[in-house]
Amino acid sequence: MRSISLFSGCGGLDVGLHEAGFKTVLASDSEPLCEETWRVNSPEVPFLCGRIGTLSRADFQAKLGKISEKIDLIAGGPPCPPFSKSRFYRKDKPRALDDPNGWETVDGYLKMLDWFRPRAFILENVKGLAYKVHSEALETIIRRAEAIGYKVTTGVLNAADFGVPQIRERCFVLGSLEGQIKLPEPTHDKEARDGKLPWVTSGQVLKDLDTEANACDRGHFAGGKHHDLLCQVPPGDNYLYFTEKRGHPEPKFQWRGRYWSFLLKLSPELPSWTIQARRSNNMGPFHWRNRILRIAEIKRLQTFPDEFQLAGTIEQQWRQIGNAVPPKLAAAIGRSVSEAIGKNLCEAA
Repeated sequence: MRSISLFSGCGGLDVGLHEAGFKTVLASDSEPLCEETWRVNSPEVPFLCGRIGTLSRADFQAKLGKISEKIDLIAGGPPCPPFSKSRFYRKDKPRALDDPNGWETVDGYLKMLDWFRPRAFILENVKGLAYKVHSEALETIIRRAEAIGYKVTTGVLNAADFGVPQIRERCFVLGSLEGQIKLPEPTHDKEARDGKLPWVTSGQVLKDLDTEANACDRGHFAGGKHHDLLCQVPPGDNYLYFTEKRGHPEPKFQWRGRYWSFLLKLSPELPSWTIQARRSNNMGPFHWRNRILRIAEIKRLQTFPDEFQLAGTIEQQWRQIGNAVPPKLAAAIGRSVSEAIGKNLCEAA
């Protein structure tokens, strides 16, 4: 089944969709660095580089050629800052579709559905898209998709519930011209109830990368001037450990006086918290050995293959991985879409 990838980034969504039976026939992103990453990992896939608001139907058709009328899926996650929790604190910036970038990307995605009418679509974004404060944006997406014939399903999924060693909640909007798509059923659970497997932990996937020989890598120094405090934070905790409310004898910080990820440390007994798009020396999650995670480690936590290659500096590679959909979660979504449109195709035959 043929898929067009929008806002492709380094291709996390697409790696998972390939596992579910889709073949990316065109990828697109505004970041030239992402094109470099695609050239290394998927050199056979045509790549269209540019802001979606500046690209025309003809631009896409020129890359697609004769198959432009035979697209099964359009998949992508419009950039999330306008819908993110952090935007709540940035009173100087507009939110949701009031943000020009937010409008350009969502509108561009919906125009693609109208231009190419794929059998199905997947739109991914941060959990904030499902918040009541952003209801107008979500309703706009649903209304415009339904107006051109799509039956739409929405929901928030936690990557940890699908075998990803990371607690990462994301909003998905799925649509099909042929019938309702059901969100995939979780395969894992925090308590391993109802026949589900237990969540996969950070320790399980990082164990072979976590050796004494590389434990003191100065290039991954964490905590900055608070490094000594980071070393005292128990695995699975954060700066709140040093607050009066938590009973610390010598409080260092006010309760909720910092971002929650400040001095946040992984526990090998738990999944990771969300890997952010920015590599920081004081915002975690950090390794339980009190250092910044390595690229090889965040690839594992995002379920990318070890051999997957990334273009750019360490910070640029981190941003690409942090922005990506975990391939294992993408595969679960892809299988639900594949089953839905495949079933309808068989019934039609």
